[in-house]
Amino acid sequence: MQSPIPTFSHSLKALSAILSKAEAHCAGRNIDPAVLLTARLFPDMFNTTRNVLAACDTAKGAAARLSGTQIPRYEDNETSFAELQARIQKTLDFMTGVPEAAFEDAEDRTIDMKAGTRELTFTGSDYLSIFATPNFYFHMSTAYNILRHNGVEIGKVDFLGGR
Repeated sequence: MQSPIPTFSHSLKALSAILSKAEAHCAGRNIDPAVLLTARLFPDMFNTTRNVLAACDTAKGAAARLSGTQIPRYEDNETSFAELQARIQKTLDFMTGVPEAAFEDAEDRTIDMKAGTRELTFTGSDYLSIFATPNFYFHMSTAYNILRHNGVEIGKVDFLGGR
């Protein structure tokens, strides 16, 4: 299996750039950053911060599960743009430390995990294609959409990573 790290890393860097634009938006308009960081699309959905954390957790979880390494645990106590940037960087640092060779035969590995109250079992290939990748982009998209809805001047090119 090809490593998922380049794809997730590229998108996490795009998310980092989006957060930088959101922080500049707050500074330029004298908006308390907490307004954007705690904003939601609907009351029962995660806010911006929690969506960023979930995207990071999904990326590091995929890298760890598919490579057979331990998933690092993070505190989930980020409350500022700077702390979210640090979380993204910590996730990138972990992922880039996983060697490409660790993903050999990952498509056939059995991935057992909990998602809320559910116990899930996948092959590595199914885990990446029908759970990890869609879950990552769900949370990245939701963070993007919250910020865009709140006036941050971002677009599709920002989401795609400026290519």
